Amino acid sequence: MQITLNSEPIAQIQTEALVTYVFEKDGRIEGTLAQLDAATGGRLKALAEGGELAGKPLEMTLLHYPAGLAAQRLLVVGAGKPEKFTLAELRRLAGAALRHLKARSVKRIVFVPRESDCTSAAAQALVEGLIIGAMDSDKYKTEKKNGNKEIEAVQLAGWEATRLAEVEQGIARGRVVAESQNFTRDLVNEPSNRLTPCMLADRAQAMARESGLSVDILDENRIRELKMGALLSVAQGSDEPPRLIVVTHNPPQTPAAGGPIIGLVGKAITFDTGGISIKPSEGMEKMKYDMAGGATMLGVMRAIAHLKPPVKVIAVIPATENMPGGRAQKPGDVQVAMSGKSIEVINTDAEGRLVLADGIAYAKQLGATHLVDAATLTGAIVVALANVNVGVFGNQPAYTERLLASARNAGEKMWPMPLDDDYREMIKSTIADIQNVGSGKGGGAVTAAMFLKEFAEETPWIHLDIAGTAWLDEAKPWAAKGASGVAVRTLVDFVMNFGSNG
Repeated sequence: MQITLNSEPIAQIQTEALVTYVFEKDGRIEGTLAQLDAATGGRLKALAEGGELAGKPLEMTLLHYPAGLAAQRLLVVGAGKPEKFTLAELRRLAGAALRHLKARSVKRIVFVPRESDCTSAAAQALVEGLIIGAMDSDKYKTEKKNGNKEIEAVQLAGWEATRLAEVEQGIARGRVVAESQNFTRDLVNEPSNRLTPCMLADRAQAMARESGLSVDILDENRIRELKMGALLSVAQGSDEPPRLIVVTHNPPQTPAAGGPIIGLVGKAITFDTGGISIKPSEGMEKMKYDMAGGATMLGVMRAIAHLKPPVKVIAVIPATENMPGGRAQKPGDVQVAMSGKSIEVINTDAEGRLVLADGIAYAKQLGATHLVDAATLTGAIVVALANVNVGVFGNQPAYTERLLASARNAGEKMWPMPLDDDYREMIKSTIADIQNVGSGKGGGAVTAAMFLKEFAEETPWIHLDIAGTAWLDEAKPWAAKGASGVAVRTLVDFVMNFGSNG
């Protein structure tokens, strides 16, 4: 999809659809909307006074061949209350508008924001919303529902000529981030027979080479040499061999000795049956998404390869299936992780924390001084936060707050969760150092994070539990059903600001 700027007067722009938005604000027609109202002879004001143009969030009002405009259509999207309108809402609004017009076979649109939204940051948010909204999850349909209904070109209008260079930068950055988020979404949407651990490694290697990143793929023999007993224990039930994917961004200029190195660790269980502690059959097909944490980190690495932050970043992605084969580990088995800690496996469906334990240990061995992991780790986080917020756990409040600030910048909802020492008692084992699920009732997301903390130790570390937010069970007005790509935007912002602030 081509995205460019248009500096023509709004009324003279020739396009299939001109898009803007109106607030839920006493029906007042102001700014850009006032220009369009004047061009159309007061038609918008009349609609507002009649209650048809009320500005309710994502309410669509489509006018065909509006008199006074060169555009064939005028789409006015409800933006809700102005005091609640943020870049996150602008992003969603752009995606919803695109999908609304795409379903009506429109090919070319022009988006006109209000004057106060004519900034570089707004341009980035608009582009992100448009590109995310353009993606569908119908890759394997032989007769696609929408046929050839694709938006071919979008123009952004309304910016002053003196700011066009700055806005172009916002457009370019928005494209990189959104296309990287869609890269993650595409991986997560893949059926598990088309994305085994080896296939995921091949996709990661191709992306890394195309983006100019260093890549190292460790096979089962190298994993065994590193004594990654936790990862191997999960993999042993599957005929598909595991892989450990390592992708590295080296900044253009060599960082100062002793400078920070960010380690991004992503869980990549390409299919999760639960192992011997097998899951119910209902909904198990969704377990192809259990590699969303790893896919997230690959999307982040793709973005930073283009944005080039001045900080070294290493992504470590342990990839395997969790299957109930004849060689599968059993409840009660004891495994020894790469760090040397022994783990009593109480439940084989708590496998994500096992592979992350070895991923975290290896990231530290490679020199990571600051860690972030992402994983579809627990159903308990869905109980706590539903599918609205990502659960955020960390061992250093200041470090965790930096990531939460990036989440706010990126417009992604994340919520800090407790990690009190009291929860450590729940993962004590009678025969090993720790057990892989907590004893007692409740707190499953917290005890899972506490397990991971054992391997991060004193290294600044954050855990993102994306189990409730990595998948959209139903389509949203701004995005298709399926993988969401959550946390890509947050982590890109986090890395970029980390590089600039140290």
